[in-house]
Amino acid sequence: MIIDKTFFSIFRKGSRTYFYSSLFFPMHIRREVFILYGFVRKTDNFVDVIPQDREGFYEFKKKYYEAKNGKDTGDVVIDSFVRLAERKGFEDEWVDAFLHSMELDLTKTRYETLDEVIEYIYGSAEVIGLMMAKVIGLPKEADEHAKYLGRAMQYINFIRDIAEDLELGRVYFPQIDLRQHGLENLTYEHVKQHPVEFKQFLQTQLDRYCHWQEQAEEGYRFIPKRFLISIKTASEMYHWTAEQIAHHPFVVYDVKVKPMISKILLTVFSNLINTMGTKFSTNFCREVAHEESHSSEKII
Repeated sequence: MIIDKTFFSIFRKGSRTYFYSSLFFPMHIRREVFILYGFVRKTDNFVDVIPQDREGFYEFKKKYYEAKNGKDTGDVVIDSFVRLAERKGFEDEWVDAFLHSMELDLTKTRYETLDEVIEYIYGSAEVIGLMMAKVIGLPKEADEHAKYLGRAMQYINFIRDIAEDLELGRVYFPQIDLRQHGLENLTYEHVKQHPVEFKQFLQTQLDRYCHWQEQAEEGYRFIPKRFLISIKTASEMYHWTAEQIAHHPFVVYDVKVKPMISKILLTVFSNLINTMGTKFSTNFCREVAHEESHSSEKII
């Protein structure tokens, strides 16, 4: 009971979309998803605060490796995750990569190329997709698609959280992309003076997300329908977030774009009814890519 309350609290506070989507997994899967997310979120919380809790992060990291070597650390989040990893066969390299990316958030603030960004995303999101694939028992053929789903969702988070990341001193987009679009930085003061360039820059990032999301959706055929409902719901909410930002690019400086709980739940029930489909319509990705770069949206 205590562990359930611990992970319930961490998950509910950490992600509205993931939390409410995950409630519709079968009970045994839901519990394991909560344990996985609890570990990921607790680690992330050390580096995503001002000031960053460097000491807390390194102590947490140390305890993880102690638990991995058989010690009961007394930290329910770590100990439960280690047991889950052993039970489900998570590769040690996945957790190492995750902790490495979290550590980069303590030391690295800029990424020059897309390859550097993807290296970070591999540890921060793609390996989580691989762990999720293990939790729900997908075949090895699904792994590449699971990585793309993690990558696509992470990239929408980067776009949505531009202003928040700037406060933390970080920019996750390739600096080469900024230069190619005539931007020196992504501060609001700068981009409001270059609205066309910023919209085109953002469209480049959304096009990239769409490409990765489409690759992810090719793997839906591997997911049993009783699990697909939750995964499709989360993906659809990220589609919705991307669409809001595509139509109003400067909204990322005003609010953190998130779907309402009612929208998430309505989407869940829609997916419950329409269980036959295994692929989303990607009209947004096909249409917005051509429309938004020519739009004359006013600056919000």
